[in-house]
This record gives sequence, C-alpha cells and structure tokens, in this order.
Amino acid sequence: MSSNYASFRHARPMQLAQALQDARDYTLALFERYAAAGLDVSSRVPQLRIVNPPLWELGHTAWFAEWFILREAASSHPADALYHSLLSRGDDWFDSNTVPHRSRWTLDLPSTGALKTYCHEVLDRVLDKLSREPNDDLALYPYRLALAHEDMHGEAYLYTLQTLGLEAPPQLTHDEQVLFRPSEIAFPGGLLELGSAGDGFVFDNERGAHPRYVAPFTIDAGLVTNAQYADFVADGGYDNRQFWSPAGSAWLMRQERSAPRYWQRDGAQWRTVRFGQLQTLAGAEPVRHINLYEAQAYCAWAGRRLATEAEWEYAALAGHPAFRWGQLWEWTASPFEPYPGFVADRYREYSAPWFTTHQVLRGASFATPSRFGSAKFRNFFPPERDDIFAGLRTCAWPR
Repeated sequence: MSSNYASFRHARPMQLAQALQDARDYTLALFERYAAAGLDVSSRVPQLRIVNPPLWELGHTAWFAEWFILREAASSHPADALYHSLLSRGDDWFDSNTVPHRSRWTLDLPSTGALKTYCHEVLDRVLDKLSREPNDDLALYPYRLALAHEDMHGEAYLYTLQTLGLEAPPQLTHDEQVLFRPSEIAFPGGLLELGSAGDGFVFDNERGAHPRYVAPFTIDAGLVTNAQYADFVADGGYDNRQFWSPAGSAWLMRQERSAPRYWQRDGAQWRTVRFGQLQTLAGAEPVRHINLYEAQAYCAWAGRRLATEAEWEYAALAGHPAFRWGQLWEWTASPFEPYPGFVADRYREYSAPWFTTHQVLRGASFATPSRFGSAKFRNFFPPERDDIFAGLRTCAWPR
C-alpha cells in the first residue's frame, strides 16, 4: 500500500457519496454469502465471542449511519440523537452500547428482506442529505465516520466468513498471492511526529500528535513468511516454553495449539484452510492468522523483536521503496494506550474502553479498502485474536 490513493479522511461530498455506495454494496454482497448458507437466521450462527450474527451486523451498520447522520446524534450516548429511528425498535436492536453481545442471537429482529429495505432507505436518505452539505470537515465528519465504521465491519464480515468456513467470492476478497524474499532495511532514526494533527478526519486515538525520538533500528522489509514460520514450528517452537511469555504460555495451554490456526499437516508439507477450502501452504506468502503471543514467540525463537508502533510509523512514512505494507495487519510491541491529552470523540466507545487491554496493530490487510489505509491508523485487538487478517514483521535487537 502506498500514499497514492484517495483517502476517505479528506473525501469531498461527491467522493464520499461514491464511497458510501461502494461500502454498502460490499456489505450486502458479503451478507449474501451468509444468507446463501442459511446464516441470515441468527439461531443458526455459532455463538462465538469473535463474531456477530450477520443479520444483526447488517442492521447495526445501517443503524450507525442513521444515528450519526440522519438523526444528527451529538455523540453515541443513547440520549443524544435528535430524531427517531426509521425502525420502531432500532435502538433496542442495534445500539451496540446497550445490546450485549450474547443477546444478539436471540433478538426478535425484522426479517432479512425488511432489514435490506432499511439499509437501502438509510443510504438513500444519507446520500440525499450529503448532496446538500458543504465541503467542510465539520459537516462531513459524520459521513466519514459512518464510512470508516462500515469499512471496518466489511473487513469483519470477510474474516468471519473465514472463521465460519464459508466460501468467499474471489472478486470480494482482493486476496492476491503476495510473495516475499526476506531482506532488511536499516533506518537512521530521528524525530517522528507520532499521531495526527491538522484537517480532515482523525480518529480520537490518533489525536495528540507529539514528537517521539526513534533510535536507529533495522526492520524486515516484508512480513514473516509461511516458510520462515514453519521453521519455527518444526524446531519445536510451540513446545518450548522459553519462547513464550507467561500470558502466551497460558493461552497455549488453553488452546493445545501446535501450529497456527488453520494449518494442517499433510505428510511432509503443510496445508491450510482458506475460506472453507483446503490448499497447500505457499511458503513465500506472509503467515496469517497469527496472534500477538505467537508473534512474540516467533521473535524470541529468531532472536528478533516486534517493532514499536513509533518504529513502524517511521518506516512506513520514510518512503523506502523496499518497505511494503498493506498485505496483513502487523502486530507491534506497543500496548494500545492514549496519546497525551486524549479526549473521546463523538463515538465515545471507539477507543477508551480498550486502552491497556488491547495491542496495537499497524498497516492494513488485503481486505482493507485502499481509501481506509493510513500509516497513522492505529488498529487494536486483544492479544489472543488470531481470526483477523494479521501477521508480523521483525526488528533486530540493537547491537
């Protein structure tokens, strides 16, 4: 991924309209994969902490746009919308702040057809309202927020297809084979302005731009490959506890894992399950579906370390032609913490509840729309999550 794309963060009304339509088309196309498997009926969906029932997620995505744009909510507080939902019980069904995750399987939701109609009606009204907005950051903020929210849910829709073993149409995955030859880049370090300042859309956890000194460091040009990771597995990496943190060891004991999620041994070679299909593992492809504990253990085995998010941002912004990112999200060594002076934005629960318990990932994945990618974006997940499209790259320890 490079900086040569139209970022949603500065999108003008006409660009936003096209992007919002594109995001909704993508959401609905992926939803059809669930519906074709009968999983638009929530009771048929496995109750996993890492997924939402697809029908609930479809309604929630449209509800979120309605809440911030059509209902002109000042924040995500349940009392902050100026107008009623188009749905009689929209807030009771789709407000993720008041609808516990475990209850989303048993809600008396409208039918699939009715929720699709709701999605179309909300988008039509959003686009009509957008057509009258000035090209102004304040006026366009809720539209950019709703677009970012739908793009994030679109990626979640795709990795949930993987989790549930459902086929994903190739034209919807953007998952092209990317091959790497291991190499390193040495950066001289220096001052970095960590975080975002200025105009356009900025996530609340990026605000508070501040100088950070980055010491000289050496980092992989690309991501750790399946072949490299297979060497770690073959060397007893999952059996040797010296490579694992205490938390990683505890996770490993609960999982009884001896290789990455979706890997299966087939004689002398490894195979992997990708969107429900068993295929030979490509050695030169980046290893995916790795959690933080596995990334840390690999680094310990290799005598390497993960980059801090400041180092990653420095490398991504340096413009070095060999530094490639955007294939998979990348675990960093940095816990998810607020920048100085943090203040929650209108979507109050986006960042604040997850500080210290989650870890920062940087970059983007093949499933991330190019308009969303940014070297400043801070993704964040719990350390044990391995269902997301995440991998790792390593750094050398200082000599």
